[in-house]
Amino acid sequence: MKKILVPVDFSDFSKYALEVAAKLAKQHGAAIVLLHMIGMSDSVLANSELAEEAEAKYFLKLAKDKIKELTEQRHLKGIPVNAVIQNYKDFEEVNHVAQEQNCDLIVMGSHGASGIRELFVGSNTEKVVRSSDLPVMVIKSSPVDFNIQRMVMACDLDVENIPVYKKAEQFAKLNRASLEMVYVLSAGANFMGRDDVTQRLEAFKQGLGTEIDIHFYDHNSVGKGILQYCFEKNADLLVIPTHGRKGLARFIVGSLAESVSNHAKIPVMTIKI
Repeated sequence: MKKILVPVDFSDFSKYALEVAAKLAKQHGAAIVLLHMIGMSDSVLANSELAEEAEAKYFLKLAKDKIKELTEQRHLKGIPVNAVIQNYKDFEEVNHVAQEQNCDLIVMGSHGASGIRELFVGSNTEKVVRSSDLPVMVIKSSPVDFNIQRMVMACDLDVENIPVYKKAEQFAKLNRASLEMVYVLSAGANFMGRDDVTQRLEAFKQGLGTEIDIHFYDHNSVGKGILQYCFEKNADLLVIPTHGRKGLARFIVGSLAESVSNHAKIPVMTIKI
């Protein structure tokens, strides 16, 4: 791991993410790239050139001052930090910046969402999870005791998840953590009996080329079952694959990865299939 991208809006949640990124950077000798999106409105851009220039300079100075305060935090001492300030309004642009900066991981904070707002608006974290080609680690609280020792990966055992498992396994080895897989058995449209799941597991292991253990967990909801399993196992990090659904499919089908990362209390890492 060489570079970690941390989107910051100067909220407590983005500061939590920066603290986690700092701990990971120190462990692995990585650098941190801070990204702040000014997001000037179209109405500002429609003003005269003089007014636009003055407005842009004001927000740019404000952002630079706040980023300077962040970089002076004690937990960033000794870590190479670079700041990127862009006038982006769409959080899907985070993926482009991460690739331009040759980052390996995105770490960002989230306070989650619920109800109507979650369905029709979503959160900025969901937008990043949906669009990112890089693994995204979502932090929900102050990382006082952040220490990755036990990782849980949840998936449906489709062979398309094999590359995700390999990336999760690599991350686990990098952090000297254990990694276990869980499959939640839940009644519903995609319900499969244990025999069918066993066949899928054998195909998964054959494609992976190695023997792995998987834990079956019964719950009436896949998402809630994953979170409950992590709670019972005292997991430090949940890994979950995502297809990065967009458009109408997201509103009709939804994304389990986005939903789980939005509601989990422990850190969640999403990895795109």
